[in-house]
Amino acid sequence: MSLAAPAFDVVMLGGDIGVYSLARAFHEAFGVRSTVISRIATGPVDSAIIDNVLLGAEASNEDHIAELLRRGRERTAAEAALGREATPVILLANTDGYSRLFAAHRAELDAFYRISLVDVATLDQISDKGRFAEACTEIGVPTPITHIEDFSGAGEPGWAPSPMTIPFPVVAKAAASSVHELVDYPGKKKVNFIQTPAELDDLWTRLKDAGFRDRFIVQELVPGDDTWMRSVTAYRDHRGSVTLMCTAQVLLEEHTPSALGNPCAMITTPFPEAMAHARSLLDHLDYRGFANFDAKVDPRDGSFRFLEVNPRIGRNNYYVTGAGANVARFIVADLIEDRAAEPVTVTNEIVYSVVPKKLLLRYITDETLRRHVKQVMRKGIVHPLRYRAEGPKRRAYVLAAKANHVKKFLTYYPRPTESGF
Repeated sequence: MSLAAPAFDVVMLGGDIGVYSLARAFHEAFGVRSTVISRIATGPVDSAIIDNVLLGAEASNEDHIAELLRRGRERTAAEAALGREATPVILLANTDGYSRLFAAHRAELDAFYRISLVDVATLDQISDKGRFAEACTEIGVPTPITHIEDFSGAGEPGWAPSPMTIPFPVVAKAAASSVHELVDYPGKKKVNFIQTPAELDDLWTRLKDAGFRDRFIVQELVPGDDTWMRSVTAYRDHRGSVTLMCTAQVLLEEHTPSALGNPCAMITTPFPEAMAHARSLLDHLDYRGFANFDAKVDPRDGSFRFLEVNPRIGRNNYYVTGAGANVARFIVADLIEDRAAEPVTVTNEIVYSVVPKKLLLRYITDETLRRHVKQVMRKGIVHPLRYRAEGPKRRAYVLAAKANHVKKFLTYYPRPTESGF
């Protein structure tokens, strides 16, 4: 643990495993306790290294902003009364919705917090999967063939979906996840595997009837199971330098309807082609802060297909810290020390997993990959919630969470398939 950095505090919004992973990174690197503001108490952030502030289940986004501003004003006034300069505070979140909230209130928040985040215009461009695909096309980054269905006029008489020419089966998902989260309808899923035109028509009807009025994208189904997916995590500082790049091969994804596509096990491996594409996109967009890209290798020709970028570090960010590049150090160098960090490209291999070892190995059907994963596992398996600073309560929580994963996989994905669906 290093305590040499300038004094600072950390405040975060949220309560998932990704927020805890960030808090753990700051605690490991600098001994800093994080303050986490959320609606209700959740297992991941019920922690010995976190001070929780609960706003209540009905708290709105504006309530979160009001709390951040209240805390900022009180802290500034208290330190001024003591004749001290205000201690710098890093402000972070790890959902698209909170990233957008910060961007919308950036002018107010900047008075009290250090934030590394893109502007609203860039956020609009990259948060929309359709516009992201268009940006990739502009600079030659490969993406799946994409069809965009615009529901903005779906409430008008005579509206009908536009013709779709991509061969079935296809994958369909909301262009902007934050908009899709606001509607509810029967059979709602984060990602839809569509096998026939009739199934697509049914999805369009359900979205229209639910009042969805944004864009939905349909993409060709790139073949291959979960193990063909790749994750790229990067940090680009306020100088425009990419100071961190880490890639991983996904070993297993979540398969519950609400979390489909979220990795739950990965092995860090350098993929230079994916890194080059990610760097090109970040420079093209003049991006700031953390970005997490989802890509897939096409087994037909070995090429990468970039699917989307999350304007945040991602819920599974501890795979980067676990591989030896503590993500907190890049934030502190940029926002607190105001220096260009020495760029790091992670090459160390580790297995990151939140599921039991036997369950994970059951879903890796490629024998060569399975042997390699077992070999890397001998160094230990990195679990973001298993931290020496926590007590027996956390160990019990991790065991319960692993058991719950077994139940979920037996229910939603009882055996591996060639497509991952």
